[in-house]
Amino acid sequence: MSTLTVEVQNHVAEITIESPPANALSSAILQDLSEQLDQIEQDSSIKAILLRGEGKFFSAGADIKEFTSLQGASDYKSLAGKGQQLFNRIETFHIPVIAAIHGAALGGGLELAMSCHIRYVTHEAKLGLPELNLGIIPGFAGTQRLPRYIGAARAYEMMLTGVPITGKEAVEWGLANRSFSEDELLGAAEKLAQTIASKSGPTIHHVMELVPYTYTSQFQEGVQKEAEAFGQVFGNADAKEGIQAFIEKRKPQFSDQ
Repeated sequence: MSTLTVEVQNHVAEITIESPPANALSSAILQDLSEQLDQIEQDSSIKAILLRGEGKFFSAGADIKEFTSLQGASDYKSLAGKGQQLFNRIETFHIPVIAAIHGAALGGGLELAMSCHIRYVTHEAKLGLPELNLGIIPGFAGTQRLPRYIGAARAYEMMLTGVPITGKEAVEWGLANRSFSEDELLGAAEKLAQTIASKSGPTIHHVMELVPYTYTSQFQEGVQKEAEAFGQVFGNADAKEGIQAFIEKRKPQFSDQ
């Protein structure tokens, strides 16, 4: 059973993540999203994608409980690598992907949103990378994309404290394009998608191809290093404690090991 619903109208594909209660990014969601991109690539009439979450959240993070079924650094590195490949594919997709973010985009949810080309948010949405609260680190290129948008100093603060920012702050910091009330968000995002879709397909494709040339060659090296570190961290005692504490809804007791 798919974790996504898709509606195509007026050259726009609206993809909704439907995995209550938190739309946590499980491997099933990532696989379904990859397969949906395959289908969209075969449909030349689609000129924009709108990505949103059903329920209370855009996505409140990766599926932490699924992490407990993995064994060893190689499994965790492979998980990070697969997520990174998918998000890189989104970032380099031939048509724009617009994220409409309400509720929360945390951890893997924010990493997914950062791979999209445009982010519209609600004023009070929570955006953050709280992985260090669990004794782990971002693994889907969060350490590389966040500084690109908001600068190194603010990225350090967000990741090292694990404290999220609001949608309004995200706009001020350059992490989001615009913020709206809850009632206005979806309509505004749909209007933007339709405006883009009214343009000539070849011109859209050229812009999508050209902008990524502004990225430095070191980005992919940094992403690879993140995947390696992600695998190493999960072998630590603190990672096991942090994940268990998260599942048990208690404060972790880190031993710095």
